[in-house]
Amino acid sequence: MIKRVAIMGMHLESNSFAPPSDESAFRTLCYMSGTDITRDIQQENPRLPAEIPAFCKKMSNMFEDWEAVPIVVTAAEPGGPVDEIFFQRTKAEMEKRLQDAGELDGVFCSLHGAMTSTDHDDPDGELLAMVRKVVGTNVPVIATLDLHANISERMVDMADVLIAYLTNPHVDQEERAEEAAELMGEMWDGMIPKTAFIRLPLVSPSVVLLTSHGPYADLIQYGIEKKSDVIANISIVAGFVYSNTPMNGMAVIVTSRNDVSTAQALCTDIAERGWNDRFRFKKTLARLDEAVAMMKANGVDPSRPAQIFADVADNPGGGGRGNTTYLLRAIIEAGVRGCLFGIFNDPALVRAAIASGEGSTFRAAFNTETESQFSHALRVGAKVIKLHDGECVGRLGIWAGRRLSLGKSVLLQIGGVTLVVVSNRKQCADPILFEMFGLDVGEARSVVVKSRGHFRAGFSPFFDYDQTIEVDVPGLTSPILTNFDFDRLPRPIYALDEETAWSKPQWD
Repeated sequence: MIKRVAIMGMHLESNSFAPPSDESAFRTLCYMSGTDITRDIQQENPRLPAEIPAFCKKMSNMFEDWEAVPIVVTAAEPGGPVDEIFFQRTKAEMEKRLQDAGELDGVFCSLHGAMTSTDHDDPDGELLAMVRKVVGTNVPVIATLDLHANISERMVDMADVLIAYLTNPHVDQEERAEEAAELMGEMWDGMIPKTAFIRLPLVSPSVVLLTSHGPYADLIQYGIEKKSDVIANISIVAGFVYSNTPMNGMAVIVTSRNDVSTAQALCTDIAERGWNDRFRFKKTLARLDEAVAMMKANGVDPSRPAQIFADVADNPGGGGRGNTTYLLRAIIEAGVRGCLFGIFNDPALVRAAIASGEGSTFRAAFNTETESQFSHALRVGAKVIKLHDGECVGRLGIWAGRRLSLGKSVLLQIGGVTLVVVSNRKQCADPILFEMFGLDVGEARSVVVKSRGHFRAGFSPFFDYDQTIEVDVPGLTSPILTNFDFDRLPRPIYALDEETAWSKPQWD
């Protein structure tokens, strides 16, 4: 008998300090339903979240007779809370399509897990609860999550298995989707997932959550080593502090095969290790003047190794608007040479540059249409080097092989700074965003990226760990957590509250 699996998903990482994410934010990046989903899955460079094609491909490799039942898949760039009206309309469409799908043997949900709405804190849990209500308790429901998800009790209760990424930068979406397919098959063969869940009173800025270096990397690796014939999945989910919700806090989710006591024991062990290591979840950033001095030295001394500088406080991948000018202004005023800067989100500036024309010089006015208190104006002379339609395919890291749409884009020269300006907000995580203009990242003396961490995977062929500098400037994603008025976090919580205590759970 053919196994029928519903395919659905909704991706948004919500920063409560950023402007709300409305319907246009989702329509711009990805909104597909029904056969549009199955068509995109077949494309060489799909727009869908990477988990969707990977899950379907793995299922086809495992089962001759299975059917993907496409529901709705939508995603937006990280931003403010989703508009509640749009969320409810999307959920209703998902519910109707699930009801109309007929008998199902499983549901695969591709979620981010850190979505909030303009009305409440747990849309992801609400989606999973809706799915469970439609399909009942006997149909497997498996969801993949970003490791920056904020895990609610409802999410754990409504899904049979939650599978979070193991890498940051995130380059294992396909592997996690394949794992979801494998566990779906195991459940069809009679495996019963048993889950243990602990949320620690521990929040951290994303810059300390790399999985190649540091305390989070150590904890993730420990979890990987503990997988066994009994332990099906270990997800150590750091959370996204800027969502500012009561569910914030590092979460440990251990799923066993039929053995809840083993899951509980391992969950406690991992949580204890994370808590005892909490003092390492802090980071010192380079001051703005220090970073500019390094860039200036790089431009005049070719014997120095090139460096990449991250404007981590204005990361579009965390809800930043991609248009703060603190770094750009300082670099221009210092006369830095040999610098690539990307990518700056400013549709109005793009329109002005296009009107001026390729090869022309004009007075570039930044942030004439502001989006946040950090989007300060800047006016400088600039030359329009090249125009581009903004369509490209990711080459390295998180977007490798994915179709990207930056909207109309321009390359500007401002003194010694070569700047990419785009119309659709996106973090600078892939060198293709420079290369689409014919630029060679390897020839730059300094590269500035508006990104928090995903740039590390994309730019790793050019810069190693020691050539990477994170700069302390203001913005909606600043790693300096004391810059924010968190009014929804559970308090006390480390590292905002040094006196925070935690004790092991007493399992029933």
